[in-house]
Amino acid sequence: MGEYAALWMFLGICAVLAAGYPVAFSLAGTALMFAGLGVWTGDFDPAFLEAVPNRLYGVMNNDTLIAVPLFVFMGVVLEKSRIAESLLETMGLLFGPLRGGLGISVCVVGMLMAASTGIVGATVVTMGLMSLPTMLRRGYDPKVACGVICASGTLGQIIPPSVILVLLGDVISSAYQQAQLSLGSYSPRTVSVGDLFVGALLPGLLLVLLYIAYMVGLAIFQPEKVPALPLEERLAYRGQLGRRVLRALVPPMFLILAVLGSILAGVATPTEAAGMGAAGALLLALLEGQLGLERLREVMRGTAQISSMVFMILLGAAIFSLVFRGFQGDEMVHKMLTGIPGGAVGAMLAVMLLMFILGFFIDFIEIIFVVVPLVGPPLLMLGLDPLWLGVMMAVNLQTSFLTPPFGFTLFYLRGVAHDSVRTSDIYRGVMPFIALQLLGLLILSMWPALVTWLPGVVYGQ
Repeated sequence: MGEYAALWMFLGICAVLAAGYPVAFSLAGTALMFAGLGVWTGDFDPAFLEAVPNRLYGVMNNDTLIAVPLFVFMGVVLEKSRIAESLLETMGLLFGPLRGGLGISVCVVGMLMAASTGIVGATVVTMGLMSLPTMLRRGYDPKVACGVICASGTLGQIIPPSVILVLLGDVISSAYQQAQLSLGSYSPRTVSVGDLFVGALLPGLLLVLLYIAYMVGLAIFQPEKVPALPLEERLAYRGQLGRRVLRALVPPMFLILAVLGSILAGVATPTEAAGMGAAGALLLALLEGQLGLERLREVMRGTAQISSMVFMILLGAAIFSLVFRGFQGDEMVHKMLTGIPGGAVGAMLAVMLLMFILGFFIDFIEIIFVVVPLVGPPLLMLGLDPLWLGVMMAVNLQTSFLTPPFGFTLFYLRGVAHDSVRTSDIYRGVMPFIALQLLGLLILSMWPALVTWLPGVVYGQ
């Protein structure tokens, strides 16, 4: 197998994943197959496999990862409790008098749902079922309607509390400690999931503002694509609008304050805040009368399925990364990145491009668990800030959700959109928002303080 065994192994797992095999078993199976071949050819030391039980026990014993099923539970409860539907209807009426108002309302609801649930699929499906027919009926261009729904639905990837930030924060923390140990620091500093939550707040709001600015621009220069609500429809709700806005906004704001407020105030870790969020979501669903025994069973089943998928992938990735290191793959990646012209800037550009391309074909969870542990330590050894690196990767992964032909958000919307909406409308509609995402990445690369300033203020660093 020789010195390029690690490269063949990486290409092999990409091919297996692209073929559609189950991710968790593909990661572990490919790794063990290459390990067996390596033992047979003498290129792999089987002692590396003796560390597998300790790796798996470390995953099971990781307190940070308890937040994953709790945030998933919170999101599934809110999906079933009709809170998102109430928000969409009310925000549509509130912004309806403006050209582009329905599009702006979708952006605002996407932001609030992202800060309440952190689950992309549930948000996109809900907004696709509720907002898309309304926008098309009001004369919106199908491409614009599809684009703004897809883009706003992906905000759950970057605005805390986000499952991707929990997973990415844990991986970045390990990579940062590994990088410091490699540089000779034997009392390494740590980066927590809470740090990443705080650092992602302003970038998330930046993306929301870019989306809204685009809708305002359309309203000014192409008003026929984003008409206002008819006057008679707005007048019909004039006396009720204030009460409806209050009732629709209080539940998600309650959850946002409970989860993010407790983290920012320093009174709870992300895991503890996730517990409060899960309890708060249950309370809201009970108050709305939307949580019977059968629905609770659906919530528990959905939470178990999603959480099991995440942790099985994590276990498979742990085995994969161990075997990859057994083939000196980490040294190969380090040499490749440090050999790229331009130093840290060149290496960062190469990694971001790689992650962007991989996002066309494989899920963000595989990228986090397979790619980030390999490229994270070399990049951090080049002096990059771990918080900034983590948020840049998160925004990049969010962009992959929108990118044709395999963006998952596009599939979510295609699954619930009416047959009159063509797939080409969805693909063409997201193109301006992909450009806005890339603009956001450019802004964050030029002004890293957008990521690092708020954690410094909150934690006094």
